[in-house]
Amino acid sequence: MKMTFRWFGENDPVTLTNIRQIPGVTGIVSAIYDVPVGEAWPLDKITRLKQTIEDHGLRLDVIESVPIHEDIKLGLPSRQAYIDNYKTTLRNLAKAGIDTVCYNFMPIFDWTRTSLNYELEDGSNALIYEEEVAQKMNPLTGELKLPGWDTSYTDDQLKTLFDHYKKVDEEKLWTNLAYFIREIIPVADEEGIKMAIHPDDPPWPIFGLPRIITNRENLDRFLGLYDSPNHGLCMCSGSLGAHKDNDFPAMLRHFGHQKRIHFVHARNIKRIGDKSFCETSHLSEHGSVDMVEVMKALKEVGFEGPLRPDHGRMIWGETGKPGYGLYDRALGIVYLNGIREALNH
Repeated sequence: MKMTFRWFGENDPVTLTNIRQIPGVTGIVSAIYDVPVGEAWPLDKITRLKQTIEDHGLRLDVIESVPIHEDIKLGLPSRQAYIDNYKTTLRNLAKAGIDTVCYNFMPIFDWTRTSLNYELEDGSNALIYEEEVAQKMNPLTGELKLPGWDTSYTDDQLKTLFDHYKKVDEEKLWTNLAYFIREIIPVADEEGIKMAIHPDDPPWPIFGLPRIITNRENLDRFLGLYDSPNHGLCMCSGSLGAHKDNDFPAMLRHFGHQKRIHFVHARNIKRIGDKSFCETSHLSEHGSVDMVEVMKALKEVGFEGPLRPDHGRMIWGETGKPGYGLYDRALGIVYLNGIREALNH
């Protein structure tokens, strides 16, 4: 497998020089962050990003992500123009030599947490999701400002979106997702791009909004929407592992044998209730996900694609984007590489 690391561009306090010095890391996961959602990504911006990364001795292995406009998720008449822009972006990515794209289909909010600075027993800080807290939050008041999804909506825009989603239940969201997939995957097939959908995080409905990429049954249903080897999954141990009924290593074996896993996010979480969890270090003994079993499953199915440590704790006084500090994610990479080397021996 290819060890990769998330980089948020020139404004990221974590530099490419930092990343290049992490043992075993050869690839970068990044995106174009200054193009409004729904617009096509210009080829020149993509090639500049790729060249910058290559100038530091690394590869641009994965684009994460090309955001999907809400009109597509809602199934509004305006969706076709945004889908056409998405196709243009995929074609431009292919021209630049990019072959893996991660995306998600979560309504309005990307990954969601109720606090960015939960203090763990060791004094480090981590992201946490507490269901009871979430149920008391009003998403229309601007309380949620997380470094993982677009915070550009005004309160009025959010209210309008929520009004639209009152007409969208799970089955309607499945219908809208199926329409998008039928439009996009033929382009991915033409261009040789592996499309990897990220699971919903957390993997259950929040704020009355439907979420459908949540468990093995739904991932099977998703893959059944279109018959193509490029129509695949990003398997995230933290997202899917947050639900007590999801056996993540078993899911890796199930979908890995089908060769439908195109990207892996490896991080650990500790479940602290039926629908509450905090993030923790990668070590198996610190969380609810057996990372040794995760790496063993990936080896068994012959996974050769990109893997990255996902969110990490903020440790050793590091500041910056919560969940995306350099130090703990670097420790995670070293830990995962240690497991891999032991398994290979």
